[in-house]
Amino acid sequence: MNALIWNIRSVNTQQAFEKLTKMHRQNHYGFVGLIEPKQQAKKLERYRNKIGLAQAISTVSNKIWAFIDKVFEVTAMYNMVQQLTLRLFHTESHVEFVLTLIYAKCDAIKRIELWDSLYSMERNIDAPWLVGGDFNVIWDEEEKFGGLPVSLNEIDDFRHCVNTCNLFDLGFKGSIFTWWNGRAEEDCIFKRLDRCLANVEFQQTFPGIEVQHLSKTGSDHSPMYLKCDIETPPIKKPFKFLNFWVEHATFKDVVKENWTADFSANTYIFFNHKLKKLKKALSLWSKATFGDIFQKIASMVEVVMVHESEFEANPTGMNRERLQKVQAELIKCLALEEKYWQQKAGMTWFKEGDRNTKFFHTQVRGRRKRLQLNRIQNSGGTWIEEEQEIAEEAIKFYEELFTMSATPLSFDIIDHVPNLINIEQNADLIKQPTKKEVKVAILGLNGDSAVGARWYDRQILSFLLGHNRA
Repeated sequence: MNALIWNIRSVNTQQAFEKLTKMHRQNHYGFVGLIEPKQQAKKLERYRNKIGLAQAISTVSNKIWAFIDKVFEVTAMYNMVQQLTLRLFHTESHVEFVLTLIYAKCDAIKRIELWDSLYSMERNIDAPWLVGGDFNVIWDEEEKFGGLPVSLNEIDDFRHCVNTCNLFDLGFKGSIFTWWNGRAEEDCIFKRLDRCLANVEFQQTFPGIEVQHLSKTGSDHSPMYLKCDIETPPIKKPFKFLNFWVEHATFKDVVKENWTADFSANTYIFFNHKLKKLKKALSLWSKATFGDIFQKIASMVEVVMVHESEFEANPTGMNRERLQKVQAELIKCLALEEKYWQQKAGMTWFKEGDRNTKFFHTQVRGRRKRLQLNRIQNSGGTWIEEEQEIAEEAIKFYEELFTMSATPLSFDIIDHVPNLINIEQNADLIKQPTKKEVKVAILGLNGDSAVGARWYDRQILSFLLGHNRA
C-alpha cells in the first residue's frame, strides 16, 4: 500500500495539483491526506473526482482533507479542528488500522489542545495507529536551520505527547527539512515540521514501512510518500566501525568511559564483555555526533542551492560569507561520505584527497556482483537457477553432509592416525596467547579493509591496547 501526506498549501495551485495527480497515477495511493487545501468544503467532491479516489472526508475546520481508495471501509472516529482520525479496514487483505492526520496550530498554547486530544485517544485505540501531518514544531535543534533559537518548552510538550502516546518516529529518506519559509539571507529558515509517527502495532503490521521526503515543488512543504509493505521485514544492520570516528575529538573519551566492567571473569569473557559494551556506546555516540551523513548531504545541498541563488541575485559580501559557510558544512559532509565509501570499497591503495565516490560505488557494486550466487549444480548434475530451488538444494546438501545413516560403534581408525607433534608442541598450540602476540596480530590487521567484522578494526583495538600509532 502506498500513501501520501502533504501540506499542499492550496489545491488550487496548478503546479501543486498537477504534481499530486501525476504522483497518484504513478503510485496508486491507498489514501491521500492534504493539509491546508485552502478551498471551500463544498468543492471537496470535485477534487475527489479529479484525483480519482472513491471517498473523501474533511475536518470541521476544513484544514484537512482525506481521500481514500474504494478498497477501504472507512469509519470516522474523531473530527476536530487540528486532527482527523479514521479507522480504515482493507477489504482484500483484512488489515485494519487507525489513521490520524494532523495540522497543528502555529501557536504553542493552542497546540496543547491537540496534545490533550491525542492523550485521550491513545487510551481507546486498540489497533495499529499511524499519525502523520504538519505538527508545526520540531523534535530537536538538528531539525532547524536559521531563524531564532528554538523554544525548549514547545519541544518538551511535543516530546511528552509522543512518548506518552507510545508513538515512534518512522524516520525518512531525503532532506531532513520539510519546510522552507521561501526567504534568503538572514531571514532564511528551514525546519522539519512534517513527520509520520506510529505505534509498535503499526510497525509490526507493516514491517517494511518507509517514508520519503519529496521535493517542495508547488508548496513550501515536502510531500511525505509512504510505502507500507506488509511482507517485507526491516533489515537489521550489523555494527560497523567507521575509521573516521577516531579523528573526532571526543572519540577517545567515549572509549575510556566505556572500557570498564564491574565484575571479574575469564580474561576472554571479560574482554568480550567490554567490546560489546563499547560497541553499544559507540553506536549511540555516532548517531548523536554524525547522524545520517547521507540525509545531511541531501539537506545541505538544498540549503546551499538557496544561498547560491541569493548570491547570484545579490552578490554582496554578506551573502558570499553566508554561502561559504554553508558550502563548508557541505564539504565536511562530503568528506565523511568519501571516507565511508573508500572504506566500504576496501581501496587500501587510494590516496587521501582523491575524492571519487562514484569510483568507490563501482568497486562496491563490482564486489557484490562477484559474490552473487546465480545458479548451482545439484547432486544429479543439473544446473538450477531459481532462488527457492537453490535454497532447498543447499539445505539438502548440508543435511546429507552432517547426517549419519548409522552411529559408529568402533573408533579403531583413530589408532592409525600418526602423531605429527610431540607433547611439548601440543602444549604450545593450546596455551593462551601472550599480550605481545595479541598486539602483533591486531596491529597486523588492515584498518581499511571492508572484509570481516568492522568491530575488530585495527585502529580501535590498537588504541585499546595502549598504542599511540594509528
